[in-house]
Amino acid sequence: MLSRWCIPLAGLALVAGSVAASAPAVAAGRAPHAPAAAHPVRPVIHLIRPGNPMIGRSFPRISQATSSNWSGYAATGSFSSVSASWTEPAGHCTSATRYSSFWVGLDGYNSNTVEQTGSEVDCSGGSPVYYSWYEMYPAFPVNFSNTVRPGDHFNGSVTFNGGSSYTLVLADTTQGWSHTVHASLGGAANSSAEVIAEAPCCTAGGGILPLANFGTVNFSNAKANGSPIGNFGPTRITMVDGSGRQKDSVSSLSGGGSFSATWHRAN
Repeated sequence: MLSRWCIPLAGLALVAGSVAASAPAVAAGRAPHAPAAAHPVRPVIHLIRPGNPMIGRSFPRISQATSSNWSGYAATGSFSSVSASWTEPAGHCTSATRYSSFWVGLDGYNSNTVEQTGSEVDCSGGSPVYYSWYEMYPAFPVNFSNTVRPGDHFNGSVTFNGGSSYTLVLADTTQGWSHTVHASLGGAANSSAEVIAEAPCCTAGGGILPLANFGTVNFSNAKANGSPIGNFGPTRITMVDGSGRQKDSVSSLSGGGSFSATWHRAN
């Protein structure tokens, strides 16, 4: 089991949709990078991001695992790229505050960094709130300010360029916007490639945040190193609570790169 810390709930920054595609966009407080422009247009709940490596995991010999905060598919080996498409699911909200995110990334399954980009649906005040982001964990995450709506089609990718250089691309083809972020992170292992639905971490006490009811999210065209992720014998990860009850279920891979995750419980 990987023992690790959680991201602070303050000091995060937003990136406006007008940021130049080639410009690095990083969160404030991480020298030597320049602070990102702050646009306080998001509710406070957006100051909590996912991005932690998989917590509370188990590794049976068969290609299945359970996790407190991840579900989806992860391939292990040596990877320089990962990509996938997904449809932003609709949040089904009660008065309770809940969180859920959907992303592609390198690392985090068996390492202490994660290079990732994706989208979110959280529940705040009884209503769903949609947005998107990227993160070079353990650096702070960065939220994009572009409009995200349920039903939007996303394409996401993370590419390792060599050295400490990464390119992260997130495109909402329904809304017609995209971001290409050039970022640096030293010491990353590039030892896994993932396509994930996540219950973000953390509360002040370090706990996993309750999972928002996202219904079903559909991922497609999941690839690692340019080939279907199924070619790498990936592990299917199911999210469970402390009693071992499934928080969601994950379908088998179809065509080597398509699957769905279906919500069952918040925690």
